Amino acid sequence: MSDRIEALARNVDAQLAGRVRRVPALADELALEVEPAELLAVAQVLRDAPGLQFDTLIDVCGVDYLDYGRDEWQTNSATRRGFSRGVDRIAVRPGGGSGRYAVVYQLLSVALNQRLRLRVYCESGEDPVVDSVTGIWASANWFEREAFDLFGIFFRDHPDLRRILTDYGFIGHPFRKDFPLIGNVEVRYDEEKKRVVYEPVEIEPRTLVPRVIRGDTLSG
Repeated sequence: MSDRIEALARNVDAQLAGRVRRVPALADELALEVEPAELLAVAQVLRDAPGLQFDTLIDVCGVDYLDYGRDEWQTNSATRRGFSRGVDRIAVRPGGGSGRYAVVYQLLSVALNQRLRLRVYCESGEDPVVDSVTGIWASANWFEREAFDLFGIFFRDHPDLRRILTDYGFIGHPFRKDFPLIGNVEVRYDEEKKRVVYEPVEIEPRTLVPRVIRGDTLSG
């Protein structure tokens, strides 16, 4: 861990007094996790506090931790032994979180030339929900719409939460781990109707798992 990152971590601890916790990251990165109820208050401090001044929100992305650390590729043609297995079964969910969905914020202080990553797990329930940070960083507007579109994460008090990448009639959220790779519907232009029509997808499912099997494990 570099001296610069350690100094930033000490400053964060001094300003937030245990309201955030550090999570594993690379040596030149600082990653923090915050509880959903504390998100807005912590974000305000990160933006305004002297020595932090994270005035720029570079990106917001959703994460789906479905089956994280629990299982590997779903396939009938590969063994669970040998080279390049897909998961560490001993691993636990990052940060010990219990929710399936998380939101990650990439922050930059232009004045101090320092960066920080902040993660919050969505509130548990039927639909993932977290507070919108558009009132703190205006650039979150489209980023949060993207996470809503692709992951189905709802951002409370967002001024205009609607799809931004998929089509108006799109069903589901394509970045969720349980969304079918072939999709649910396909789109084509109908010459007779002179318009775009939606139809149930007719693509046959494919196994997209690389066969990385060594000869000494074929009996596994």
